[in-house]
Amino acid sequence: MNPKIEKLIKQFAKLPRVGARGGQRIVLALLQDKTGRAAALATVLSDAATSIAPCPRCGVLTDRDSDACEFCRDSSRANGQLCVVRDLADVWTLEKASVFHGRYHIIGGVLSGAAGTMPDDLNIASLPARIADEKITEIIFALPNTVEGKTTQHYVMSIVQDSSDVAFSELASGVPLGGDLDYIDDGTLTLAFGGRKTL
Repeated sequence: MNPKIEKLIKQFAKLPRVGARGGQRIVLALLQDKTGRAAALATVLSDAATSIAPCPRCGVLTDRDSDACEFCRDSSRANGQLCVVRDLADVWTLEKASVFHGRYHIIGGVLSGAAGTMPDDLNIASLPARIADEKITEIIFALPNTVEGKTTQHYVMSIVQDSSDVAFSELASGVPLGGDLDYIDDGTLTLAFGGRKTL
C-alpha cells in the first residue's frame, strides 16, 4: 500500500467510532471521488483547526479570536442557570432538544481512576469564579449516569459549596443508568430535564 494512503487511513482510524476498516472506507471514498471532495475537506478541516478554539468561559468551540461563544454572549441566557456537561456533543444534544436556555460549562470529561483522569485534567477549577461573576443560582448536572459521572458530580459540588450559596440539581429519571446523552431521544431528554431534582 502507498505509504501516504496508509498514513491517512491510520489518522482516520483514530477518530471515535471509525476504526481501521471504517478509516479505509473513508479514505478510498475520498481519494476515488472525482468531484473534489477530498480537497474541499482538507481546506475546511485546515481552516477549522487553525481558527476554532474553546470558549475561555465555558469551553464551547468558537472562533479563536472571540472572547466568548454565542451562548456566553447571549444576554437572554444569563438567567442564573449553569448546566455542567462532559463535552460539546452533550451541549449539541441539549440544544437540539430545546430543553435548556441558560449557559453551559464543559468540563471535558469525567473523573476516572482507571483512565487516569484527575481533577486537574478537567475544566473545574474555574467554576467558583464563574459562578460569582455570572451570578449563578443553580447548577444543573447533565453528566453521564455512571459511577464516574456521579463521582465527578460530587467532586464539583464539594468545590463549589465552599465558595458559593448555589442550588444543585441533576437530570431526573428518564436517563438510563450507564447512559450517555448522545443516545437519548428528545422526548426522554425533555422529561428528564423538566423533572430534574434538587440535590
